[in-house]
Amino acid sequence: MTRLNEKHVAIEAAIAQISDGASIMVGGFGSPGTPFALLDELLKQGQKHLTLIKNDANESDIGIGKLISAGRVDRLVTSHIGLNRVAIDEMNAGRLSVEIYPQGLLAEKIRSAGAGHYGFLTDIGIGTEIGEGRQEVECDGQRWAIEPAIHADFALIHADLADHYGNLIYRGTAINFNPLMAMAAEHVIAQTFHIEAPGNLVPEQIHTPCAFVSQVIQVDPATSEQGRRQHDN
Repeated sequence: MTRLNEKHVAIEAAIAQISDGASIMVGGFGSPGTPFALLDELLKQGQKHLTLIKNDANESDIGIGKLISAGRVDRLVTSHIGLNRVAIDEMNAGRLSVEIYPQGLLAEKIRSAGAGHYGFLTDIGIGTEIGEGRQEVECDGQRWAIEPAIHADFALIHADLADHYGNLIYRGTAINFNPLMAMAAEHVIAQTFHIEAPGNLVPEQIHTPCAFVSQVIQVDPATSEQGRRQHDN
């Protein structure tokens, strides 16, 4: 019998919903919290012309680095690409469009989308290259730049623990971007090591409520890239 609000599905079916040209938020702070299994399945299925939003570009041979190396990413929105030589070369060659924001701005752009806002006012980057092209307003004698929120079609995130409803608990530095992204995308796919029965998670420990999660995929920590890297945080 199917459970009420059953969100536990096969990884192939979940990723197959992503079409060419989709915009995708990818959780993670370096390796911790990056949904490696979901990204590997996305690479396997062949979707292309993607827009990826992630705090960093991973290294060239893991995570979103594999998608960039395979030429499947047209646009990258990030705060750091320094560990990915391929991403740097692709950007310099004009094959990869890269938008780089200070980490705090990127996080707030995502958080604002999740909160239902158009954007926010900031004085960060005014008069610098960071602020080029932004609309500015004056309030109480000070100049402010309007920083638009960032939405996405999908969010791929990693949680340490979930239940069948899609309630999520993160571990360590995985909590930095995953909860924000889970609120800012139309469709949220979460991978996790463990799926508990409904009612087994302590409500006060839940970081992302099930209302924000579309589907949950269980990943074997013994064989996953995330499992091998879970102590990096």
